[in-house]
Amino acid sequence: MKLAIVILNWNGKKLLDQFLPSVLKHSEGANLYVADNASTDDSVSFLKHNYPDIKIIENKTNGGYAKGYNDALKHIEADVFCLLNSDVEVTENWLSPIIETFDKNANTVIVQPKILDYKNKSFFEYAGAAGGFIDKYGYPYCRGRIFNTLEQDLGQYNDSLDIFWASGACLFIRSDIFKELHGFDESFFAHMEEIDLCWRAKNLGYSIKYVGDSVIYHVGGATLNATNPKKTFLNFRNSLFTLTKNAKGNLFLILTVRLILDGVAAIKFLLELKPKHTFSVLGAHLSFYFSIFRLLKHRNLSKSKLKYYKKTSIVFDYFVNKNKIYNDL
Repeated sequence: MKLAIVILNWNGKKLLDQFLPSVLKHSEGANLYVADNASTDDSVSFLKHNYPDIKIIENKTNGGYAKGYNDALKHIEADVFCLLNSDVEVTENWLSPIIETFDKNANTVIVQPKILDYKNKSFFEYAGAAGGFIDKYGYPYCRGRIFNTLEQDLGQYNDSLDIFWASGACLFIRSDIFKELHGFDESFFAHMEEIDLCWRAKNLGYSIKYVGDSVIYHVGGATLNATNPKKTFLNFRNSLFTLTKNAKGNLFLILTVRLILDGVAAIKFLLELKPKHTFSVLGAHLSFYFSIFRLLKHRNLSKSKLKYYKKTSIVFDYFVNKNKIYNDL
């Protein structure tokens, strides 16, 4: 199996300097690429001088995660792409369980490893943890992470199983499937585009797996952290985009409930003296309304829509029933 590890970079010289050594050390047999998203720092010259054997793809513009990978992967020939964030430390033998999973499961097209917190390595990391799921109203959650509650890694998720979505922090995907899906939806720019991609793959009948024998450590928020209102805007808007494009059922009713819940979140931000985040939620809704006809067109083109949720409302389970741990749901 020909594997290409592709790291998307934007002004991330410090991250490349810190994390590339572990990728190089533990990724024997894979081809390593850095896709630069029109950086204005000296990332490219740093790579050329210090890592001359790493292949560099220079994108002409910074189109975010979605367009950045769409543009870069057109230039790479491989059986499987590994889309790896630049703030990830990998571990010994992290690739073998992933490759074995692809080899043994022809219908498995996307795979995610166990993602732990680089800053606190005994805990799961926010972006993906031990595999992602979604509730009826489009709110994502993970084994090992529900909203901002992170579980300690005690071996409870040292398994391999089907999941609904894999994290973009480290996402393995068969190249032919990436092309069949026409890559990421570039209107997302960043955040939750991987959930949309996975959902579209699920709608076509493909399987997505989590493999707990493969372990990485992710910093998280290195490019855009949780305190940034832009991240709030992208998360709320893109979640609505994903839901509208892909969800099975009475979309009007689903969106009505979702918009009400978002309104509650906006009020909560205001009470927490975070008015910029309140305006981000409102801005996300406005952007969604302006995009609704395009999204409905995508929805109508979808070949099929499966039942996508196990939990009706993770918001209710978490905030009302006080279930903070995945295995308590």
